[in-house]
Amino acid sequence: MAIGLLGRKVGMTQVFDEHGKAMAVTVIRAGPCPVVQKKTVGRDGYEAIQIGFQSEPKAARLSRPVRGHFDKGQVPYQRHLRELRLRGGEGDFQVGQVLTVSLFAAGDRVRVSGITKGRGFQGGVKRWNYRGGPMTHGSMFHRAPGSIGASSYPSRVFRGHHMPGHMGASRQTVRGLKVVSVDPEKNLLLVWGAIPGPTGGLLTIRKGK
Repeated sequence: MAIGLLGRKVGMTQVFDEHGKAMAVTVIRAGPCPVVQKKTVGRDGYEAIQIGFQSEPKAARLSRPVRGHFDKGQVPYQRHLRELRLRGGEGDFQVGQVLTVSLFAAGDRVRVSGITKGRGFQGGVKRWNYRGGPMTHGSMFHRAPGSIGASSYPSRVFRGHHMPGHMGASRQTVRGLKVVSVDPEKNLLLVWGAIPGPTGGLLTIRKGK
């Protein structure tokens, strides 16, 4: 896991490259993210930093242990906390240091993680792209799952068989996205392509494919 930032999905738009070709990009408002805690191999068994995002002006919204965690590092209260693993050569980060979109540059490859849109309980046609049955000629079988078993062998339903159920609201990561442009003044990051989650959803943006 490489170093990165937390941000929120603003929405999608399009920009034009040097050849005049339209590119669909996702706008992300990323950072600033202060470093709240630093973990080391000697004390914790691995190297990582814990970063915060979106300042919280009302201390009453945070529990006493969480407030003490921020007070220990003398970092302003934040609404969100995430831990990012460090690999060798990624720099020496200090508690209180503020990370911004300046970490990224146009042309960098990033991977973005978010929570997909929740779809609730869905049937097999929408959830797993079942073909379904005939829609006319008196058919009584339209969008039902149909038979899920087998004959005398193996006389059971295989584990993990696609069935109707809860769809969406799961953590997904899209890899290999290209950074189109960076706006440090507005804390904006333009990434080529779509990313998981609704508008306003919390995202983790990390360097690397």
